[in-house]
Amino acid sequence: MLKLTDINTNIFEWAINYSGEGNALSIKFPKLSKWINRDDFPTVRQLEKFSKATNVPFGYFFLDEPPTVSLPIPFFRTVDEKPQVSFSPGLFDTVRIIEQRQAWLKEYLIQNDSEPLSFVGSEKLNTNYKIVAEKIRKELGLDDIWTNKLPNWETALNFLIDKTEEAGINVVRNGIVGNNPHRKLNFKEFRGFVIVDEYAPFVFINGTDFKSAQMFTLAHELAHIWLGSSAIFDLRQMLPAENVTEKLCDKIAAEFLVPENYLKEGWNNFKQTKNPFQAIARSFKVSELVAARRVLDLGLITKTDFFAFYNEYVSRKPKKKKEDGGGDFYNNQKFRIGKRFANNVITAAKEGSLLYREAYILTGLTAKTFQEFENKLRAD
Repeated sequence: MLKLTDINTNIFEWAINYSGEGNALSIKFPKLSKWINRDDFPTVRQLEKFSKATNVPFGYFFLDEPPTVSLPIPFFRTVDEKPQVSFSPGLFDTVRIIEQRQAWLKEYLIQNDSEPLSFVGSEKLNTNYKIVAEKIRKELGLDDIWTNKLPNWETALNFLIDKTEEAGINVVRNGIVGNNPHRKLNFKEFRGFVIVDEYAPFVFINGTDFKSAQMFTLAHELAHIWLGSSAIFDLRQMLPAENVTEKLCDKIAAEFLVPENYLKEGWNNFKQTKNPFQAIARSFKVSELVAARRVLDLGLITKTDFFAFYNEYVSRKPKKKKEDGGGDFYNNQKFRIGKRFANNVITAAKEGSLLYREAYILTGLTAKTFQEFENKLRAD
């Protein structure tokens, strides 16, 4: 059987780091160490399987040097990590999907004489965070205590997504790469990202994260849009990255979701409950961790109190997260594609300014599923 002796075995090590699947790959490919040391070589079929397992294009293994793969937008991490490859192929491919959608949508909107969104990049880093939070609420048509009127986190999140899209911002919420159930995203790597544009801003929320945490992610990314800066963030341990913009976005998001004056006014009542942070979380539809951090930042508890709660919180066994849409494929597409973006693609295809085969690529659907999705979206 023909073996590929002309491949660059250095690419194997790069591919292992890029995929983040080191141990799993060693088990799945027992001869991997021999391939790396050039004691043996893979067949075409074996290399095809390895290429698929690592999400590295087949042709890369014949390059003279490992490719340089970089994200097009800043990735702000809470903890400074500098491995050989600092992000997963899942994150990279997800950003590329959103970039592709944004490029098409921006051109489409301009061709149809749409006006740029006035609020994109309208605020500066020296603007008071409370002012920015209030401006975001005003643009979305929300009052200070809008979350109190909604029954639970999921309802509040869907309501906020709808309001965000009504304002002209595209929101995508997905826990996998495109529609590939075998390529799951990891919220521990990133919570979300935003690609800012005055015509077609896009917010991506990692759907594997908890609903209450997704609320904060969306609010954080809204702050980025008002400040005019694209970014990816992880927010581990409820701590922002060491970046001025990231810290300001966190403050804006916290004020947007949990206004200082209302929390201070209600603190005496909240702290009388069995679990004050849970009571705050239920009232404002945020996670307990966000609630505790907000109370700390307002000087209502000590750092000792906060970290005692934090250690207890992270020791809890997390509940299994349910896939958005309850597993219904077409209902999930409303989140994975985004209703605003989907409606624009459907309209463009119907009017003939977008070929249907291009619409399938943009949405990640087939001819059959696209038609059914359109029918269900229109029926909502």
